[in-house]
Amino acid sequence: MSHTATGTDPAQPPPEDDHAFFGQPRGLMTLSGLEVWERFSFLGMQAILVLFFADQVSDGGLGMDPGTAASVSAAYGTLVYLVSVAGGWLADRILGSYRAVLYGGILIACGHYAMAVPTATMTWVGLGLISAGTGLLKPNVASMVGKLYGTEDDRRDAGFALYYMGINIGAFVGPLVTGWLGEHASWHWGFSAAAFGMTLGLIQYVAGRRHLAGRKHAAEYALAPGPMRRAVLMIMAGIVLVALVATALALAGWLTMDRFVDVLTLVSVIAPVVYFVVMFRSPRVTPEERGRLRPYVVLFLASVVFNFILFQAYSTMILLASTNARAEIFGFHFPASWYAGALGAFEVALAPVVAAVWARMGPRQPHASNKIAIGVILGGLSFLLMVLPTSGHADETYKMAAWWIVGSYLLLGLGDILLETSGMSATTKLAPKAFASQTMALWFLSLALANGIQAQVVKLYGEVSNPAYFGVNGAIAVAAGVAVIAAAPWLRRTMHPVH
Repeated sequence: MSHTATGTDPAQPPPEDDHAFFGQPRGLMTLSGLEVWERFSFLGMQAILVLFFADQVSDGGLGMDPGTAASVSAAYGTLVYLVSVAGGWLADRILGSYRAVLYGGILIACGHYAMAVPTATMTWVGLGLISAGTGLLKPNVASMVGKLYGTEDDRRDAGFALYYMGINIGAFVGPLVTGWLGEHASWHWGFSAAAFGMTLGLIQYVAGRRHLAGRKHAAEYALAPGPMRRAVLMIMAGIVLVALVATALALAGWLTMDRFVDVLTLVSVIAPVVYFVVMFRSPRVTPEERGRLRPYVVLFLASVVFNFILFQAYSTMILLASTNARAEIFGFHFPASWYAGALGAFEVALAPVVAAVWARMGPRQPHASNKIAIGVILGGLSFLLMVLPTSGHADETYKMAAWWIVGSYLLLGLGDILLETSGMSATTKLAPKAFASQTMALWFLSLALANGIQAQVVKLYGEVSNPAYFGVNGAIAVAAGVAVIAAAPWLRRTMHPVH
């Protein structure tokens, strides 16, 4: 039975909402609509960000070399996912989910508007605001979707499928709009489109708030008034202190962009190590739960390897497409950033196909660890595929057919569907009960670590040959996937009851 069925709690939607959206709670439409526009703005901006960084200053860019541009773009992703860990805690203890998402969306919109201003300073201010806003919004929207359903409501999986379809629609449309504006008008017009999209998302979120479950202003597990005041003061003081120290170090010439990227990478490595150590040593974790954590470490690392490849769809792959791929299919010319939209399109098209295949196979479908392994292998193959069109050229002026990039994104999109769905499910089932509310934080740390590693490795892009760069990274990913398959008997035994 859905949460919406009672109608007695003013923080719950009215009873008539329960089946108002394709048999789902009407609040799902509000939250899915918000995610469409949030992904439109976030991935639309990300599709042109690395091109903006690498473009000449005279053409409106920042004039970075390709490797640095990709590294800074990856560092931004690292920061987003690190902040997301704190965003979940803030919603649980201080803000409440509704306000966390609202404030996060406002920060994101302000960040995109800041990036629309054609100065380098406003670019960095905008990226900082977007990082903070996404950290508040992203981990809490999914939890609000879950609150629309009762524990035993069998519509939950279908509801999340509709929700993720909204995510991929935004991921598809965003790069088309921002990419066209960025390459035909200016990069800052592309950022303006992202700002407009996030604004639309906020308007429909606020307008549809009466249809959301748990929209009360108090946090679900709020701190007592005294500790809450101390926590707020400590957070504000910490932000001010970090800003002052960073400014002083920057003025002194120590905090360069390279060092900032290195610090983020270091934090992305340390954070999950500390998190796992705390869980393994916690007296609240039973021996049986501790046994299930060991296979999860393997799956966590598999996620890191795959997402290291996936996130380069918005950095090195876009750079390669802009310089060495024909932006033309069947005589139709398009901006290079449109390739990023192919990823969202493939995931929208393939997700129901994969779901139907698993449903048809029933108990004969692969174990969750094998699905994750296949996803990692497909990610590696997407890079290995790029070795073929980039090899055997006398110089770097060649142009490959668009289908090579499209084919790579097809493999990557299918791999993402296999890994993300199985990985998230395994995360929720293998996490100890004492840490159940922090499972999203653990998943975000895998994404932060993938971006942190990427921020270092992509510095080699443009320094080594393209066949070597894509070939080595792709081979490592394939080898990691094969290793997970080889460990399948142990994983099946220790991951029980995950199938």
